[in-house]
Amino acid sequence: MRLLKVATCNLNQWAMDFDCNLKQIKESISMAKQAGAAIRLGPELEVTGYGCEDHFLELDTVSHAWECLKDILLGDWTDGILCSIGMPVIKGSERYNCQVLCFNRKIIMIRPKMWLANDGNYRELRWFTAWKQKDQLVDFQLPFEISEHISQKSVPFGYGFIQFLDTAVAAEICEELFSPVPPHADLALNGVEVFMNASGSHHQLRKLDLRLRAIIGATHTRGGVYMYSNQQGCDGSRLYYDGCSCIVVNGDVVAQGSQFSLKDIEIVVAQVDLDVVASLRGSISSFQEQASRKTIVPSVAVPYKLSQSFNLKTCPSSPLEIKYHCPEEEIAFGPSCWLWDYLRRSGASGFLLPLSGGADSSSVAAIVGCMCQLVVKEIANGDEKVKADAIRIGNYTDGQFPTDSREFAKRIFYTVFMGSENSSEATKSRAKVLADEIGSWHLDVSIDGVVSALLSLFQTLTGKRPRYKVDGGSNIENLGLQNIQARIRMVLAFMLASLLPWVHNKPGFYLVLGSSNVDEALRGYLTKYDCSSADINPIGSISKQDLRSFLQWAATHLGYSSLADIEAAPPTAELEPIRANYSQLDEVDMGMTYEELSVYGRLRKIFQCGPVSMFKNLCYRWGARLTPLEVADKVKHFFKYYSINRHKLTVLTPSYHAESYSPEDNRFDLRQFLYNARWPYQFRKIDELVQELDGNKVAIEEDHEKLGAISHGGGGMGVAAAGSGNPNVGI
Repeated sequence: MRLLKVATCNLNQWAMDFDCNLKQIKESISMAKQAGAAIRLGPELEVTGYGCEDHFLELDTVSHAWECLKDILLGDWTDGILCSIGMPVIKGSERYNCQVLCFNRKIIMIRPKMWLANDGNYRELRWFTAWKQKDQLVDFQLPFEISEHISQKSVPFGYGFIQFLDTAVAAEICEELFSPVPPHADLALNGVEVFMNASGSHHQLRKLDLRLRAIIGATHTRGGVYMYSNQQGCDGSRLYYDGCSCIVVNGDVVAQGSQFSLKDIEIVVAQVDLDVVASLRGSISSFQEQASRKTIVPSVAVPYKLSQSFNLKTCPSSPLEIKYHCPEEEIAFGPSCWLWDYLRRSGASGFLLPLSGGADSSSVAAIVGCMCQLVVKEIANGDEKVKADAIRIGNYTDGQFPTDSREFAKRIFYTVFMGSENSSEATKSRAKVLADEIGSWHLDVSIDGVVSALLSLFQTLTGKRPRYKVDGGSNIENLGLQNIQARIRMVLAFMLASLLPWVHNKPGFYLVLGSSNVDEALRGYLTKYDCSSADINPIGSISKQDLRSFLQWAATHLGYSSLADIEAAPPTAELEPIRANYSQLDEVDMGMTYEELSVYGRLRKIFQCGPVSMFKNLCYRWGARLTPLEVADKVKHFFKYYSINRHKLTVLTPSYHAESYSPEDNRFDLRQFLYNARWPYQFRKIDELVQELDGNKVAIEEDHEKLGAISHGGGGMGVAAAGSGNPNVGI
């Protein structure tokens, strides 16, 4: 046996906070060494934080990264342990995303990333160059301020691996794992047994399985120990990096870290037997044959042994069952952890949420309640960092700290029901009951006086007073009256968030939470600068259907039973008067269902469908219940309102990214915001297809009628006619 103990980690780094990042890197190395590990792997770009974006273009960012690495190398952190540390490196005129492999206070090798992530939320080609030389390692001159302190002038730079006396180790960086021809394939044929993947991978609903399948597949048929490290937390943007660092041996997961956590540092350790890797490879004939004609990958020799011999005191880690969260748990825990990171790092003292009693704002309230539960649970488990943050944010004194989630919520969470004459008693009551269950400081405010004052001002200026449609007003009047209410709520929310802490003698300010979902953003079913305009939005990239499932789950698992009634209520904005013969409903207003919106969103973004392609796809999907003309009308209706309202997404509140069809305009879904909403060319093509399909349908129906008449005319005669008459009869 060649027993090797390895450690990977989840780190909650913060972009551009070098003190915080360096401290956590050092602590993770110490924890790995205490566990007896010979290899420690950290996340991608862990020194700077992954989300620095255009700060990577600043020379200061690269210089500070080298200064932090020097600090690590001058201490005893790398004594007896191979450390893979992620940071940007400039070589010549190019900037590279690198893993710096350090051992015994020296840099053994610098491995630049070869395949950069450059789609969806990722823009690595904006900041980095992909390394393209695969046939040799080149000599890299270390910065003078580094070389003079560690007595090392240069280091091998490029694609290669480290050959120790007893095993071979190589780095593979994030996106490279998912590329069509991943580096680990050639590396395995060259004898590499341990792969270290440093990653900066964000959470997305139902995505973890895809990632783990790729990691498992890397060693399932070619053998190996695959170490995966990821960032975990909000490092300053819309993304939540969801950890789940793991260690896989020959396709079996032997160690797995948490996906969602409030911890800043989590170490994942496993004891592996390298001989099982050699045994598997030796038993696969095709592996042996391909290895005999492999492309040689350059290497760096290190005369040191990492593994230990057979020892009864140490036992190889056994395969374990992979832990997955259901989508409802992902919605509960991912945004909760993201909100906690944002709250503790922003300097705010809490959150304020306009709580309408509807599904969306109630989902946000439940997520904040879940956050409070996680904080109290983590404190009970002995996390001193979470405890210190909670004491500071909650303004606790005299040695007190949170022990009850409802009491903690009362200190850091305001909810406000901003009702009008159009609000129902049912939604008002539901908001109050939910606030009591969560423990928030709840206010009930009427905005009618402010609305009336604005309408009187408008009447003074113009001599006219608008009316609702149900009272005989026009569509323009009806929309204007709804927008007044919505925008007053936004102004009032920000006023309360800034002044209520002062009223209650609390320090700081409150962050306003938004509560529009991804489907409403896609359709533009929101008022620009209403309560969808906030500081941050934890559900802005989650679909209405997923939120309704979450509410059902949270009613039981979070203990907020009123959520069941909220989920069962029909969605309504309550911006128009309620009459005996009229009640405003979201899906009626939109002219489409939330289920249809999810379909449109996935076809538009994931499958990259324009109007014509979407029409064709939906003819297949909905053809059994809708005619081509009906499908065409739905597609045109969607694209009309999507394009008319696209401008709203330019000011969309920064939202937690959770859904692959998010229309978020800042980074994920880059499109124009001024459209020809008539789509003349595309809609004309759809009309032509409808006419063609309807014409074919008429011809087919006529053929079926003729076939039916013939078949009723007699046995043999019908067969002869079908064979020698109209050639279309047999279709």
